[in-house]
Amino acid sequence: MCLVMSLAVLVEKASMALVTGYAKLFRRRPDKIYKCDPLVADEETGSGAFPGVLVQIPMYNEREVYQLSIGAACNLLWPEDRIIIQVLDDSTDPVVKELVRKECEMWAKKGKNIRYETRANRNGYKAGALKVGMTYGYVSTCEFVAMFDADFQPAPDFLHRTLPFLVHNPKIALVQSRWKFVNASECLMTRMQEMSMDFHFKVEQESGSTACRFFGYNGTAGVWRIKAIEDAGGWQDRTTVEDMDLAVRAGLAGWKFVYLGDVKVDSELPSTFKAYRYQQHRWSCGPANLFRKLFWSVLTSKQVSIRMKFYVIYNFFIARRIISHFMTFLLYCVIVPASVFFPEVDIPAWGVIYVPTAITLINSIGTPSSFHLVIFWVLFENVMSLHRCKAVFIGLFEAGSSVNEWVVTEKLGDKLKARSNSLPSEELKFKIKDSTVFFFIYRFSLMEISVGIYLMVCAWYDLKFGNDVFYIYLFPQAITFIIMGFGYVGTIIPARK
Repeated sequence: MCLVMSLAVLVEKASMALVTGYAKLFRRRPDKIYKCDPLVADEETGSGAFPGVLVQIPMYNEREVYQLSIGAACNLLWPEDRIIIQVLDDSTDPVVKELVRKECEMWAKKGKNIRYETRANRNGYKAGALKVGMTYGYVSTCEFVAMFDADFQPAPDFLHRTLPFLVHNPKIALVQSRWKFVNASECLMTRMQEMSMDFHFKVEQESGSTACRFFGYNGTAGVWRIKAIEDAGGWQDRTTVEDMDLAVRAGLAGWKFVYLGDVKVDSELPSTFKAYRYQQHRWSCGPANLFRKLFWSVLTSKQVSIRMKFYVIYNFFIARRIISHFMTFLLYCVIVPASVFFPEVDIPAWGVIYVPTAITLINSIGTPSSFHLVIFWVLFENVMSLHRCKAVFIGLFEAGSSVNEWVVTEKLGDKLKARSNSLPSEELKFKIKDSTVFFFIYRFSLMEISVGIYLMVCAWYDLKFGNDVFYIYLFPQAITFIIMGFGYVGTIIPARK
């Protein structure tokens, strides 16, 4: 079953790469397919030629980055009477809340049309905040809404490069831009993330936009037609991937999406392992849970073709967000290692060498400059497949309270990193008396360590008694599991007493 799943993953990734290659070879760029003439002021109506735009910035205790996103949004080039900046602050920290409020007041005094909105609770998390944000009376003056998470910094010309596609093409609901990572070179873990995310944007999103005019909304750095949001049923908080939920419902309603790979928005990758694990749990559990809840809606939809239904059910959900996680962990971290104890089990070479090599090479095309790190990327992704596999299981079967648990990804910004670099080395040391237990609980992950020990045993057995050479892979993979299990990965930010 795992070998069959590995072939399915290979076919899926190869097909996406071929579609992307076709688009680049034959210059099937969005500006060649859709009308996107620049918007200019009319002599008679002036700024009336520009549509009203709402810019939403949802945030939650974003002490380190709130100024970046608010400042970038307020510096967007657009007629001031045709744009509204809406800061949706769900912060529970009163100090952070006051800082955000004062920042909004400061920009308001500079003449920016900025609104600071809060709620009495966090019902629905981000989806709930966005939903409430759309109910204010002033939103009726806007035709489009741009969304940016707290660590995203759009360039001043962002709206001028994205909105023409929506203005001139009434069937387009969403224009999604590409994420650019300002801290990709911070550590090896962020380099690994960059490789995965670049493949997602340069291949997966590009192929979806080219082949089906459909892809998953990334939740930020995109512009929506408000009518399309309303037509799809608005924001819903039934899963932790409200962005993907809205995109699927809008796609089933017949709306088209456009991905602009040449429009990049600065953002931050999670640089602590704890933050990355929480993010990956949400990104893996949420889609699996959404698939469970939307399967029959997709299957019975009357507004899209059978081809589109197959694409959403199989390509979008099953192959990319379920099979790939199960196959990676079960085959390469469970079955192949266990096979060393059973000489009668013969795993074909194409299943353990050729297919994974092909999948890895396809994934690496997104970031050619990091090709020399591809071995580290494989080892890192295999460890993360443990968490993703667990998250998919929880999402599919709604097992456990974490299925709808929303943990905001921690952003460090520049201030906290600067503080960590300025701390004397003595503060990084752990005292045996009062820190050993805390260090064990906070830093250790028994799941990774247990799998690492299991792989180490398999590797030693294969080296001593086996006929295979799987130990060449098993030893470094075991070491990687153990290193990550002890928390020695990513950026470690110590807290000042």
